[in-house]
Amino acid sequence: MAKAEAYQWEFKARFRRHAFGWKSQPAITRIKQAVAELKKVAKRQPEIAAEGAVVFLERVSPALERVDSSSGTIGTAVNNAIAELVPLIASAPAAAEVRKAWLERLWAAYQDDDIPYIEWLGDHWGALCASKEVASAWADRLMDTVRMAWSAEPGLRGFFTGTTNCLSALVAAERYDDVLALLELAPNKMWHYRQYGVKALSANGQKVEAIRYAEDSRGLNDSPVAIARACEEVLLSAGLTDEAYRRYGLTANQGGTYLATFRAVAKKYPHMLAGQILADLVTTTPGDEGKWFAAAKDAGLYDDALALARRTPCDPRTLTRAARDYAEQQPAFAVGAGLLALYWLVQGYGYEITSADVWDAYRATLAAAERHGSAADVTERIRKLVASEGAGERFVTKVLGRELRL
Repeated sequence: MAKAEAYQWEFKARFRRHAFGWKSQPAITRIKQAVAELKKVAKRQPEIAAEGAVVFLERVSPALERVDSSSGTIGTAVNNAIAELVPLIASAPAAAEVRKAWLERLWAAYQDDDIPYIEWLGDHWGALCASKEVASAWADRLMDTVRMAWSAEPGLRGFFTGTTNCLSALVAAERYDDVLALLELAPNKMWHYRQYGVKALSANGQKVEAIRYAEDSRGLNDSPVAIARACEEVLLSAGLTDEAYRRYGLTANQGGTYLATFRAVAKKYPHMLAGQILADLVTTTPGDEGKWFAAAKDAGLYDDALALARRTPCDPRTLTRAARDYAEQQPAFAVGAGLLALYWLVQGYGYEITSADVWDAYRATLAAAERHGSAADVTERIRKLVASEGAGERFVTKVLGRELRL
């Protein structure tokens, strides 16, 4: 163990208390560099890497105390680091005493995490224990305090930071009845805790009960996406793929963009036709059909993409990029996308549109039309389109009017 503790980590000098100012991006970069360094060492020296991961988790919160966390990006970066480092620590071939020391150090860092940044570590506590026996011992250590925190007596009741650690350890120890019994004491139905009841029931082979337990967790403080993901996982583990898709697949795989959501669903359910997935997703966002344009394009559903962009507004810049990028391989689609870009510009849509955006749409459309062999027809369609621009600022007409002789 002395060898692991003596290893010279580059990240250690960068993660001192108050090492970072208020800007989050430098800290995010350093976090990613630290994780990359740890993973590189783990390929050949897993125990040393695990020791380094513990050091990083001890240092990361104090180092970030002054960083502006309002956007959530720094918290996401730390959570991503935890997700990558927990398996590294859990799988390391460490002696029992070494792992015991790691857990004690992580517990101390977790208790001192005032911001907090490493609170997600509690959800991984069972994995960090690396054995049922260790997990069970930690559960026994924490259960009495959880019971007190959830006591019906106002004088005893309070918040305990180790509650998720305890529940995670109980699941890892396969003490499923204890999980459910403890959750019965909770004063409120909080999904953050009740997810462990779902895990316990599912791991115990009680799939139907697990779904029912999850659905019963919906309320003012629920997380619809998280609940859907848990239910989807239960059904997939039971081999009920079609039911998982039908009941939860579209909600469980929400991404940051419409395109990301489509890709996530398509990846999870490769047996489903892309057109069917797209059609199902479109029905979940009535009035936003045009926003699925990029997803349809990405799937090669070019006619569907244009049809969606005609129904409701679509970002003109997205349509212009499609016109430019697909002029060679799909000229008819590119022409359609370009004309729609100009149409929505004429209708006044787009965020902080400039004359450059109008010219980009116009030139990309004409270039695609040249490739398609329909330049004269498309030019006339553009002229009529711009001429139809309503009263008011008539921004597109001002930009292209002389070019189109309007």
